[in-house]
Amino acid sequence: MEKLTSICPCCSSAMEIERLRCTSCDIAVEGRIPIPRLARLQAEDREFVELFVRSSGSLKAVAEKMGISYPTVRSRLNRVIEALEREEESERDLRNRILDQVEQGLISVDEAVRQLREM
Repeated sequence: MEKLTSICPCCSSAMEIERLRCTSCDIAVEGRIPIPRLARLQAEDREFVELFVRSSGSLKAVAEKMGISYPTVRSRLNRVIEALEREEESERDLRNRILDQVEQGLISVDEAVRQLREM
């Protein structure tokens, strides 16, 4: 699996994608492209999610393929769920902060729309 991080190794701020390029025709799309939520998981958790999906959502099958106990697999799944919930909560908090800034007159509606679209 490719190494992808959503955290800057230098300052620990959020990373984002700026450019996507087709390897066949070389066309490129540039802009502020957010990293998808699943891709922001740690590599180990992304690999677990992939195995879980390939196992048709069967924790028993995942446990067998990984050679670990069912409770351990369940614990790993709970960790992934918690990480995704934290991401969702963080996004919701950011949306609420932007809307609060509009309500307080600190930013314009147009600026809020721009910021919300960039999320």
